[in-house]
Amino acid sequence: MRLQVLISAVNEDIFTLAERMGLESDAIIINQTEHFGYREYERSCKTGRKQVKCYSFDERGVGLSRNNALMRASGDIVLFADEDIVYNSGYEEKVLNQFKEHPEADFLLFNMRVADSRATYYTRRYHRVHIWNAGRYPTYSFAVKREKLEAANITFSLLFGGGAKYSNGEDSLFLRDCLSHGLKVYAVPVELGYERERESTWFNGYTEKFFIDRGVLYHFLYGRLAYPMAMRFIAAHGKEMCVEIPQKAALRLMKKGIESVKQFK
Repeated sequence: MRLQVLISAVNEDIFTLAERMGLESDAIIINQTEHFGYREYERSCKTGRKQVKCYSFDERGVGLSRNNALMRASGDIVLFADEDIVYNSGYEEKVLNQFKEHPEADFLLFNMRVADSRATYYTRRYHRVHIWNAGRYPTYSFAVKREKLEAANITFSLLFGGGAKYSNGEDSLFLRDCLSHGLKVYAVPVELGYERERESTWFNGYTEKFFIDRGVLYHFLYGRLAYPMAMRFIAAHGKEMCVEIPQKAALRLMKKGIESVKQFK
C-alpha cells in the first residue's frame, strides 16, 4: 500500500511547507492563493524519495480544496491534513501498519495532539465508530482507502468549513456520508503528530452566526432530529458557550438556522 497526504493550505510557501510539516510520504498540497499554478518536487526521506505535487488555485473554501486534492489523489490510503499539522517521524509506517493489522477497516481515525481548548477526542482503545458517536473527529484524523471513497462517490461539502458560507462541519458531514454508504470506520489509539497553535480561520467566538450556522449543520446531519439534537448541544455546552448569548437565545438561533434550510428544498 502507498500513503498519500492531502493537504489544504492558504497562501503557503509550497517549498518549505513539506519540511515544516515533517512529511515523509507522498503528498498533494492544494494552496489557496491569488494565482493558478502547478509544481512538483521530490523529497529525500528515511523511507526513500517521496513526491510532492503542489497545485495553486485562486479560490477559497476548505471543502473545495480537499475535493481538488481527492480528484488528483493516487495513493491507496489518503491521509487528510491542514498546513498547521506537524507529523512525528515514522507516521507513514504507523498508518500503513494499522491498515494491515485491521483489514476490516475502510477508514481509520488517528490521534493528534492539540491545545486543550480545541481537544474534542483522544482514542484510548480500538473501537468501531457509528453515526451516533462520529461528530467529534476533525478531518486531520482521517485516513481512508481511496478506492472506497471513489466507489461511493463521496466528497466534501462546499457549504461548510473555512472559506464557505457556513463556518464548520464539513468533517462531520464527510464522516457521516462515509458511514451512510457502508464504509467501516474505526478509531485507533495511535498518535501521528500534533497541531501547531494558530488563529482560527473561521472561529470568531460564540456569536449569533456561530449558533445559526450550527443549526444549519444539524439539519444536514440529523434531519428531523435536528432540533432535539440542538437542545442536547446547548444543554451539554451552554455553560461554556453561552456567556454573552443566553442559552435560550442560542437555542432560538439554532432553530432559526434549522428552519432557514427550507431554501434548499
